[in-house]
Amino acid sequence: MSQIAHGAAREIVYVLDFGAQYSQLIARKVRECGVYCEILPFDTPTSGILAGKPKALIFSGGPASVYEQGSPACARDLLESGVPILGICYGHQLIAHLLGGEVRPGERKEYGRTELEVISDDRLFLGIAGRGASLACWMSHGDTVWQVPQGFVATAKTHDAPVAAMADPVRRIFGVQFHPEVVHTPFGKDLLRNFVIGQAGCQASWSIGSFIEAAVAGIRGRVGEGERVLLALSGGVDSSVCAALLCRALGHRLTCILVDHGFMRKGEAQRVVDVFRRSFDVDLVHVDAADRFLAKLEGISDPEEKRRRIGEEFIRVFEEHSEHLANVKYLAQGTLYPDVIESGGRVAATIKTHHNVGGLPDVMKLPLIEPLRDLFKDEVRRLGRGLGLPENIVGRHPFPGPGLAIRVIGEVTKAALDTLREADAIAIEEIRAADLYDSTAQAFVVLLPVRSVGVMGDQRTYANTAVLRVVTTEDFMTADWARLPYDLLARISNRIINEVPGINRVAYDISSKPPATVEWE
Repeated sequence: MSQIAHGAAREIVYVLDFGAQYSQLIARKVRECGVYCEILPFDTPTSGILAGKPKALIFSGGPASVYEQGSPACARDLLESGVPILGICYGHQLIAHLLGGEVRPGERKEYGRTELEVISDDRLFLGIAGRGASLACWMSHGDTVWQVPQGFVATAKTHDAPVAAMADPVRRIFGVQFHPEVVHTPFGKDLLRNFVIGQAGCQASWSIGSFIEAAVAGIRGRVGEGERVLLALSGGVDSSVCAALLCRALGHRLTCILVDHGFMRKGEAQRVVDVFRRSFDVDLVHVDAADRFLAKLEGISDPEEKRRRIGEEFIRVFEEHSEHLANVKYLAQGTLYPDVIESGGRVAATIKTHHNVGGLPDVMKLPLIEPLRDLFKDEVRRLGRGLGLPENIVGRHPFPGPGLAIRVIGEVTKAALDTLREADAIAIEEIRAADLYDSTAQAFVVLLPVRSVGVMGDQRTYANTAVLRVVTTEDFMTADWARLPYDLLARISNRIINEVPGINRVAYDISSKPPATVEWE
């Protein structure tokens, strides 16, 4: 279970995670329907699942094939528990496989936008489309259900998938081959609402307000009377909201430590100190550890090793300073779910290790408190507003914990950091001046270890390349590159090349996520 007090959620839906990168996206969409949702590992015992008295279960997608030996599966008795179940992609195939249907490799794989035809009445499509209607959906699969189990009826198909959706309305078990949780399936949220509210009978009673109450109660229940919590504060949205939540729960028993690792943006450390001493009635300790962190990265080019070393050094700095504070028993972090899922799990692939998840050392003196661990960025912003944080904090673009160290591609040096800091400041200044900061989700500059020939002042140059990266997204699990105006791109490029020594070429990254990630490292 999460660190959120389960008692505040009168009803709960569980997502069983079979290795999907987007399991939490399913949970997020269910929460948007006003129903509380948590994720459990696929091999959670049936008794443990049912002990939580879920109103419904959702089986996630996953990369495996259900007919292969050792592929993830739940116990068949879960399908006979009487709890309404929805299978998505792999989950859809697993239901068919466990109940006697046929699953085999598709003649052609389906990836991306696909036309779906509704071929039978289905309560999941109530108010969305009737029999014979055509809908756009998002597919990502190689295997296909070819024959439904006994008691089921195929309710939708595509050109290459004869059973793109199926239903057993008596047992209230449903399966869909497509992904209703992604924005590329326009009717997906309505379908999930039809399942959790229409078929499972959930009440739309969960909200960010109820989350605040549950989280505060959970923090107070865990932190003993007189015990203190140390918060790793970066000044970004996540740690700021975490600070506000902990402050509400603990008051003056919270101490915030801002570690300036030397990888922050231009003037960032001082701005964070000024804002927090002005806006928060909490203890704030500012630690200048730039030389210490830079020394740890000397000669290191591998991004995973960078993250690991930065993560470990963070913890060591916090532990050293906690020794000078009485009764500090916990370390708090603003970890979000995208940090967790991209760092990998038992079935999900590791995309990149986040310094505050996979980068943590094996042995830590202080147990972690991560009250935002189950939330997406947009949910955290709503939480921040609910806690009364000012918009200039809540609306800030995300900034990774390792900072500019993972935006200097290759070995990190002070000279490279200084160059990148100036280029990044110019890009953000121009994006703000164009009034596009709030309509984009994240903007930054990457410094490449690639030099090219240029001409400046009739002189040959041989300098580095900077890459501008600006994306739009709702949840940071998927993202698209921002279509910035050409004149804005021209201003940013001209200013960086003219004003920042060591850069003579600027490129614009037009990669979406997936297949790329937002950060380069």
